[in-house]
Amino acid sequence: MKKSIACIAFRGREVLIAHRIQKGQMGGRWEFPGGKVENGESDEDACKREFFEEFGEEIVVKEKIASAIFKHAGEEVLLCAYLITVPHDGSEKKYVLSEHTEYKWVSLSEIPTLHFVDSDMLIYPEIAKYLATVLQEG
Repeated sequence: MKKSIACIAFRGREVLIAHRIQKGQMGGRWEFPGGKVENGESDEDACKREFFEEFGEEIVVKEKIASAIFKHAGEEVLLCAYLITVPHDGSEKKYVLSEHTEYKWVSLSEIPTLHFVDSDMLIYPEIAKYLATVLQEG
């Protein structure tokens, strides 16, 4: 089974999302940063590589917080979401975008109102549950 990863960065009660360039089947939609796990690559390495390729920044990968299976081109794909920390929030020093037209920090409740990629909406409930638990404990 193919694998993809999603990088979930929280800033308080907000999560980092990005708007995909107008290319491909999911072009022009919002998403959590991430992408495909290459052959022989660990999920952690894929998170680091994808975030660096898409935002030009190195990250720290924490624990897996969600997963779901979706179909892409008739093939099943396992999507795993990992909590990450970013060196800064991109407000003062802008992220260098290669796959997106913009990024922003939004509350999780805003995500269902946006034109989000289908696979990320499958992990959205688990991510919202995770954040609620962390905020409750914190």
